[in-house]
Amino acid sequence: MSASRTARDPRTAQASRVTSESTVELELNLDGTGQSHIDTSVPFFDHMLTAFAKHSLTDLTVRASGDTHIDAHHTVEDVSIVLGKAILEALGDKSGISRYGDALVPLDEALAQAVVDISGRPYLVHSGEPAGFEQHLIGGHFTGSLVRHSFEAIAFNAGLTVHVRVLGGRDPHHIAEAEFKAFARAFRQAKSLDPLVEGVPSTKGAL
Repeated sequence: MSASRTARDPRTAQASRVTSESTVELELNLDGTGQSHIDTSVPFFDHMLTAFAKHSLTDLTVRASGDTHIDAHHTVEDVSIVLGKAILEALGDKSGISRYGDALVPLDEALAQAVVDISGRPYLVHSGEPAGFEQHLIGGHFTGSLVRHSFEAIAFNAGLTVHVRVLGGRDPHHIAEAEFKAFARAFRQAKSLDPLVEGVPSTKGAL
């Protein structure tokens, strides 16, 4: 897809990744309605990506398989890398986007905030998960540490600055889901086309 594409063109992308650890095929449409078809072979991660698609209004199809008999880590990592690369491609030259997004999302007792800047500068600040969260198994074999790792891979491959804070929570499922939904809502704002924005929203003239 041409790097000269403008934000008025369809913001879609296809991406794939094949390694000795996993195989990933992904399609997305940033201007969709939140439809998704997700099969990563990691059920809880499927749930998180479905939530991301729904709440970011991104149409998303993911087909992945990997060495989940060893650990879910490789498959989650590779899917997140491919998702980040597809987001970067679909954004094109970023002309007309809002650029920034901020969302505060509750899920019962859990509360998470995410702030996204489509900056072209990969950075992740992630804080607030309770002690022991990173070692907790959610849905059988999705480790809590994979939440941060997924955001890191997405941010670094999409060129996003992302801040995620957990402000409260007890149940690991609720905490993880609040984080993904907050990220989705913030990304939805940041990728949205603003009719008042002419060109790229940066004094540098490029993002």
